[in-house]
Amino acid sequence: MALTVTGEPGPEPQPADSLRRFAIIWSRAIYPVTTTSMTRGEFAEYLMPLAARLNTTLRAQPFDPRPAAEVGAALVAAHCTDPEALPRILDVVDAYLLLYCPPGPALAPEESRTRCNRLLHWVAAGYARALQERTRTEQEALSRAALAARSAVEQALHESEVRFRAVFQGASIGIGIADMDGRVLDVNDALTTMFGGLERHIRTKNIYDWVHPDDAPEFWELQRQLNRGERDHYRIEKAYYLPDGSPLWTNLTVSLLRDADGTPQYMLALMEDITEERLLSERLRYEATHDALTGLANRNLFFERLEQTLGGPDGVGVGVCYLDLDGFKDVNDSLGHAVGDRLLVAVAERLQACVTSPDQLVARIGGDEFAALVVNPASRADITGFADLILTALADPIRVDGRDLSVRCSIGIVEGKAGSLGPAEVLRSADITMYRAKAAGGNRFELADPDSDARAITRHGLTNRLPTALERGEFFIEYQPLVRLGDGSVRGAEALVRWCHPVHGVLGPDQFIPLAESTGLIVPLGHWVLQQAAWQARDWQFPRSDGHPLRINVNLSPAQLGHPGLVPETLAVIREAGLEPTALCLEVTESAFIGADEALMRPLREFADLGMAIALDDFGTGYSNLASLRRLPITTLKLDRSFTRGMQQRPADPVDVKIVEIVVDLAHTLGLSVTVEGVETGAQAEHLRALGCDTAQGWYYARPGPPERLHSLSLVDATV
Repeated sequence: MALTVTGEPGPEPQPADSLRRFAIIWSRAIYPVTTTSMTRGEFAEYLMPLAARLNTTLRAQPFDPRPAAEVGAALVAAHCTDPEALPRILDVVDAYLLLYCPPGPALAPEESRTRCNRLLHWVAAGYARALQERTRTEQEALSRAALAARSAVEQALHESEVRFRAVFQGASIGIGIADMDGRVLDVNDALTTMFGGLERHIRTKNIYDWVHPDDAPEFWELQRQLNRGERDHYRIEKAYYLPDGSPLWTNLTVSLLRDADGTPQYMLALMEDITEERLLSERLRYEATHDALTGLANRNLFFERLEQTLGGPDGVGVGVCYLDLDGFKDVNDSLGHAVGDRLLVAVAERLQACVTSPDQLVARIGGDEFAALVVNPASRADITGFADLILTALADPIRVDGRDLSVRCSIGIVEGKAGSLGPAEVLRSADITMYRAKAAGGNRFELADPDSDARAITRHGLTNRLPTALERGEFFIEYQPLVRLGDGSVRGAEALVRWCHPVHGVLGPDQFIPLAESTGLIVPLGHWVLQQAAWQARDWQFPRSDGHPLRINVNLSPAQLGHPGLVPETLAVIREAGLEPTALCLEVTESAFIGADEALMRPLREFADLGMAIALDDFGTGYSNLASLRRLPITTLKLDRSFTRGMQQRPADPVDVKIVEIVVDLAHTLGLSVTVEGVETGAQAEHLRALGCDTAQGWYYARPGPPERLHSLSLVDATV
């Protein structure tokens, strides 16, 4: 039943006032069906600490709903045992607890409602246990009275029959007596009422005919043991059919009555009607295991089923499809969350329509992520076929609020056997695989691959360790010489950062720089590299025959260009090292300039105005407009190695030769020098020198190494 309170709620009261108002509303609902000797006001005061317990449990971190069971027990102790009491207790908590005792902004509304539902479950559970314990006490008293009546027959048959009848007929629980053949001999009024008031319906049926499909497997074995006299009683939860076909759930206690010689003679059954509590428990169980928006199984139920399957007999197969809607965030951002929710409901209906067997389960994991479980598929084709069925089901647009919305999804598939995988491992692999499908363009499925999983886990581990790696001194710098092609002299060096990982060994920049850029660590890491390079440049400021000191090239990430403190911090590093700006060259990749505005150019122009050299790295890979070279504040073009691979042997690839020739002529016309990276053979170096390239670097001259090896040029073809 639903309870209402007249009047509109005012401003949010203080916590103590809130609890008191909640307790008053609670007492108004419960007091009329309570047999307590307390006044209404005293009863409201009795409810105050119970309300406080619910409030404390609701807000607790971590959340543990079990203390709410004490509230249910305390209400039974206050004689709130009328059949109408429990629904009223739960209705008030469900309707008003969050209103008068909100958990605050720390919890999302959905989490608050989930917690409240869990509290309802535990209040009902505590109430049921306390009521059961109270009933059990009555049952034991009745059993003792029945046994006492039987033993007292020899002394005072009439008196004990009167006492037994008083207990038998006045008890609030159902009592029945049957002989050892199962014929019902007597029932009390409470038992008759439980079965719809038809005593004939009970007496004409043998107890062995009261079979129900939900009977526990051990029930009839317990009954057979009782018949044989091997046990004196048993207690079990059992369902019966009422005359109208509806179920009656009971807590059943059956005791054996023996004659003076110890021979089994009668069976005494005590029944407590728990149908309402059972239905409430099932409802709360459903709410705890199903998504409130879509009605699909939620993450808890999916994980539970997956865990049961994987924990089953070895060899039982399992397939998991983990799917994410492509572009769903755009729907929420452009059309609003209400439209997004209706779209999710429609998607859930289409996914549920794909389920054709009890061995298949579709669940909403969270947000726009869903998962499908296929138990013991006959082959991989069963799993991929289910994924194809999902993609087909979502192929047609979904109409929401007069709009046709196209829905695409990416699916990651994992298959395995029970005993070989854990549920967390399966979901992790499926999630990783789903993102692989999304990266491949979406609207498709991918099968899990252990190597891909390992790479993703490695990337995740590197990302997690990156923030502390710099503090722990795990990075170091290697230098690769820049050689003047005209005379073979060392003109400078490029500073290349390395990561000495404690597990994976030395990692090159391609393995962690993208991670540093995505996490924002590239700014402090780039600053550290600049400091190290500056101090090394100071150590290399010695007189040279051509009058030019060695210059160190330092790579600059696009993320660093957007850092507001880049210019002052860089200048501070140069001043601390006692250098002139001309001692450093900043390398920026060509891709950083695609679509760049003046704000991104400004720091580079400031560096150029100070005399600092700026190199355009990986030139030729960014598809930029050649005409834009005139407006860039650069001094050097670093030609990507892909344009010179055709020159590693003789004769050289004429196309590569022509491309390099054009780039060199263009650069020199614009007053830019040209550096070529990736020089690996002597033939390649000769071709580049003939084409007028200014400097080069690569394994032909030296591999990156410590600063003291800068001048140790090997001049050995790297391809040999």
